[in-house]
Amino acid sequence: MTDAEILAGIAAVAREHLEWTGPVRPEMRLVEELRLDSIKLLTLAIELENRFRVRLDEEDERAIVTVGDLVAAIGERLEERGRGTGDRGQQTEATGDKAQGAADGDGRGHR
Repeated sequence: MTDAEILAGIAAVAREHLEWTGPVRPEMRLVEELRLDSIKLLTLAIELENRFRVRLDEEDERAIVTVGDLVAAIGERLEERGRGTGDRGQQTEATGDKAQGAADGDGRGHR
């Protein structure tokens, strides 16, 4: 997935879940320019994890200040998942499988 596609996904999540109506550019600071408080940052992180099927951890969160940082972090997680390396990708796939089982109603997930 290209950086442009990831940026478009971030913009879509910002519009759908954070009611953001302006442009979303890589240089924009999440807190100052997008005006995200702690709840909105959490919402953004969760919705992006769902959209891209990746898991952002505390190390990622500390390094993310701008939209561009977020694009890079998501790109790295997608790359790891594609290579099948690292615990992060394996955790995401296992979590996704369990969640899918619950969504399918087959009794493997939590109810």
